[in-house]
Amino acid sequence: MALEQILRSADGCINHRGTTVPPHPRLPIVGLADALVHVLQCRPAEESVPMVECALRRGDTVHAFLKARLPGTRNGKAGRALAAVDLTGESAIEVVARLLLRGAGLDVQPQVMVPGVGRVDFLDEGFLVIEIDGAAFHSDRRAFRRDRRRNNMTVVGGFTLLRFSYEDVMFAPDEILAVVFAVLGPRPVR
Repeated sequence: MALEQILRSADGCINHRGTTVPPHPRLPIVGLADALVHVLQCRPAEESVPMVECALRRGDTVHAFLKARLPGTRNGKAGRALAAVDLTGESAIEVVARLLLRGAGLDVQPQVMVPGVGRVDFLDEGFLVIEIDGAAFHSDRRAFRRDRRRNNMTVVGGFTLLRFSYEDVMFAPDEILAVVFAVLGPRPVR
């Protein structure tokens, strides 16, 4: 295949030829910061924001460095996605859930300390605790028992508790929102 064929964009694809940081010294790959900028420009926020949060939490880049590479009005979508990065997600699936809940108009507070329970993934309207369960931290019997104790203490503390899985967040987001709004009832959403 000729080089010009490789460089041409296929239907629905964009070739990102510009780089702002040096590529990997030995491998034919683009630098992480450039990859993140391209992801912010081309992918939906639920895909790009978790990647950027992960890189920032790991110290691989900084917010200002990425923002400086998104100038002008043509980067509005990327800028909005970067503005949604707040480093409160402890996992990628929590970031996706935060975007889902806030995108529906909910004023969820992430990583809130609840007395007698500990830190919960989200608190909404001061009474609704929303936990997102990934398999990595809920895979053994001890974790299962710990979660049941936390569930019980949440209810004893006067909170309403909803738990959702990775599959719920990724494949049934409308069902999550329906359940959350059913619990919130006629309360106004901020």
